Amino acid sequence: MKTGVYLFLLSEMCVEFIKAGINLNIPKEENENNLLEGNKNVSISEELHYLENISKPFEDRGLEEFTLYNFTEKTANFGFNLYRKIAMTHDNNVIISPLSVSALMTAYTLAAKGETQRQIVKSLNLHALKDGVDRHHLPALFKQLKDNITMNEELLLVQGTLSFIQKDFRLKESFLNLSKQYFDMEFLRVDFQNFTQAKSVINQNINKRTKGKIPELFEDLDRQNKLLLVDYIVFKGKWVYPFNSKFTEMENFHINKYRSVKVPMMFKSGKVNSSFDENLRCTVIKLPYKGKAHMLIVIPEKEGDYISLEDHLTTELVESWLANMKTRKVDISFPKFKLEQKYKMKKLLHALGIKNLFTRTADLGHLTDQGYVAVSQVVQKAAIEVDEEGTEATAASGSEITAFTVPPVIKVDRPFLFMIFEETFKTLLFIGRVVDPTKM
Repeated sequence: MKTGVYLFLLSEMCVEFIKAGINLNIPKEENENNLLEGNKNVSISEELHYLENISKPFEDRGLEEFTLYNFTEKTANFGFNLYRKIAMTHDNNVIISPLSVSALMTAYTLAAKGETQRQIVKSLNLHALKDGVDRHHLPALFKQLKDNITMNEELLLVQGTLSFIQKDFRLKESFLNLSKQYFDMEFLRVDFQNFTQAKSVINQNINKRTKGKIPELFEDLDRQNKLLLVDYIVFKGKWVYPFNSKFTEMENFHINKYRSVKVPMMFKSGKVNSSFDENLRCTVIKLPYKGKAHMLIVIPEKEGDYISLEDHLTTELVESWLANMKTRKVDISFPKFKLEQKYKMKKLLHALGIKNLFTRTADLGHLTDQGYVAVSQVVQKAAIEVDEEGTEATAASGSEITAFTVPPVIKVDRPFLFMIFEETFKTLLFIGRVVDPTKM
């Protein structure tokens, strides 16, 4: 039996040259380790000034109105927007981690300049920053968020970033230093020209850091790649009130009015926080994890209504659900399920307004001096497994909500949405939908 919930998500960025004839040779007198280590005595006044003042309160650095709380709120809305783009492409199961995508996009703000950076910031809903706030603030906020979340030993959340660099490709020392400062980014050199060996090295490193849950993220690689960024999240959660495996039985799960499948249905009886949205006609229940986190389960009143629910998802709606929850004794039947999904996100992010990053107009001037580069693709892979003991995982603001029409028996036997939140900063870690629990 599993001991908890693992959720893994990996996001990958491939950077390639889009202008021919670039000289990639590194002067012989330059120590090749500078590719990875960088020079800690960076003679760039902007970086030195910022790093010297990193410990000052945010209000001393022009961020009075920009706290971790509204940072996570705005990036959660980015996550909802991205989820909708994915959900529109098919009617199957979905699992993504907005936190991981936000981390990767925030890392890009260290590399991007001008309109390229502005599009990323706007897509993350963070364009309300004060005029004059420099490119360090978003990474600094993310680092503060990550440090606060990962220090929670009960939550068991691990997040990290890997960078695989073409062996003769030089990155700016400022990018190297700052990406380590804010993202604890690890740098490894590979030869993308020898794509078989490069693929092996990359997949082995990812497999190791995700504890064997993602053995082969990449099936092929582009020889033209110069830099590949991978962001990974490993989440292992244990229910505060576990389901008793003795009561798990095979029951029907109604995919639609014409098709049902047999699934192992977990059962427990006890006090649960729940609410009912009169406007959207859905039941919302909150199942807590140890370590100040919870899963929200959103069950539409009618089969198939999950699609209309997805159109309304915002942080404001979720907050209204939580604010109107009441505790009452109910019987819950909830399916065990295991999902694994992989997405190429270039078109999805482009649709959200991040356009220049993927074209010849990309300005990644903070990344390298070696010619014009652009992002060729962003790939994300996530997996989640939910059982009796926990979870393993690698226009609606005016709704009328009441806690009194929730039935005394809640049976999750039709497609539903789920969200996993860290509670201290209301961080949206994962979001997905289960249409068929028997499918990965």
